[in-house]
Amino acid sequence: MATEIRHPGGAVVPCPAAPLLTGAGGLAGYGFRARTGPVRLLPPGTPSDFQLMTASANVRAPGDGAAAGGCAVVLAVGVMASPKLLRPGGLVRTVLGAWAGAVRPRTVLLASPRSLCAGVERAIEVVEALLERHAGAGRPVFVRKQIVHNTHVVRDLESRGAVFVEELDEVPDGAVVVFSAHGVSPEVREEAVRRGLEVVDATCPLVTKVHSEARRFAARGDTVVLVGHAGHEEVEGTLGEAPEATVLVQSPDDVTALRVPDPARVSYLTQTTLALDETAEIITALEKRFPGIRGPGSDDICYATTNRQHALKAVAAQSDVVLVVGSANSSNSVRLVELAQRGGTPAHLVDDVTGIRPEWVQDAGVVGLSAGASAPQALVDDVVAALGGLGPVTVREHTTVTETVTFGLPAAVRSR
Repeated sequence: MATEIRHPGGAVVPCPAAPLLTGAGGLAGYGFRARTGPVRLLPPGTPSDFQLMTASANVRAPGDGAAAGGCAVVLAVGVMASPKLLRPGGLVRTVLGAWAGAVRPRTVLLASPRSLCAGVERAIEVVEALLERHAGAGRPVFVRKQIVHNTHVVRDLESRGAVFVEELDEVPDGAVVVFSAHGVSPEVREEAVRRGLEVVDATCPLVTKVHSEARRFAARGDTVVLVGHAGHEEVEGTLGEAPEATVLVQSPDDVTALRVPDPARVSYLTQTTLALDETAEIITALEKRFPGIRGPGSDDICYATTNRQHALKAVAAQSDVVLVVGSANSSNSVRLVELAQRGGTPAHLVDDVTGIRPEWVQDAGVVGLSAGASAPQALVDDVVAALGGLGPVTVREHTTVTETVTFGLPAAVRSR
C-alpha cells in the first residue's frame, strides 16, 4: 500500500490512509498482510511490476488541480501484478471500494484531556531509567505484568531490552524487577524479598492510596467492600492487602446478595479506573443496604479517569461516532467506549489506526476521538492523519480541564 506517490518530476503526493487499507478494515480483515511504503511512478511507457489504482482521484502532482494540502490521492495502492487480487470483484478492488465509500469531508473532535496520565508516564519513565542504567552491563530489567495496559508501550520497551513476565518465578534470583503501575499484593512483595530481588515499585501513587485505605479499614474491624472488576491486576493487588476482610462487588445485584458479619461495620473502596456513573449506582446500592457504610476520604477513581470521562462525554454528545485509542485490557479505555455507547453514540475501541473499519466512519461527519490514560498521543495523531486521507479534515479540540498533576520517580530510581 502506498504511503506516498513519488512522481518522476520529483513531486510527492502523500497517501495517509494506507494504514486503514492494510488494517482490520482492509486487507488484514481478509487474512492478507501488506507492506506499506512509497510508490515511485516511472515515466510513461516504462515497464513496471506495480499497478497503481486509486479509489477516488487520479494521481496528479500538486499544482495541477490537486486537492488543498497537496493530497490529490485519497487512496492508492501499488500491488505486484496478481489478476486474482486486482480483477474486478477482487480483494484489492473490494477494499478500495469499501474505503472509497468513506471518503467525505469531516470534523475530528478531540477530547481533552486524553492519552497518558501522570501515573502511566511515571511507570514508563521508571522502566526507561532502569534500561538506561543497566545498558551495557548485561543485566536485564524484568517487569512483572504489563507496566501499563498498552500493547504499543510494552512492545516499545521490549524492543529496548525490558523483559516482561507474568509471575516472579520467571525472574532469576537477585535480578532487577519492576512492579507495574497497577500495584501488587503483599504476598508478591514478600516473595520478592525471599528471592532477594531488587525491586523498583512503579505502582501509581493513587493505587497505593487505595491499598493504604484497605489496610486501615480492615484494621478498624470493618468488612471492606471493593467495587471493581474481577481479575484486573489492580483489584487483585488491593484484595491481597486484607483478604480475610475484603469482598469484591461488580454490580448492584452483587450488593443485594452481599452478606457481612456485622452490617454496622462496613467500608467501601473502588478500583481507580471505573466508570463514574456505574460506580455511583453501586455506591448508592451499598449506602441503601448499609446506611452506616463509610467510604474513603476522597474519591478513589483517579483524577485522570474522571477527567477523560467528562471530556469524552462532552465530545460524544457532538459526534456521529466515537473512536477511543487504547488496548482491550485497558480498563479506563474500555470505560470510555461504554460511556459513549450508554449516551447513544456509536463508539469503538482501537489499539491503533489499523483497527478502524470503513463502516464506522462512512456516514460520520463528526468523529469524536479520545485515548485511554495508557495510550500514547502519537497513536491519536496517526488516526487523525489517516482520516485526512479520506477527505478534508477539520480538527477541533474540546477541553474540559487542563491537567497539571505530576508524580516524582521512586527513590530507588532517583537515588542513582
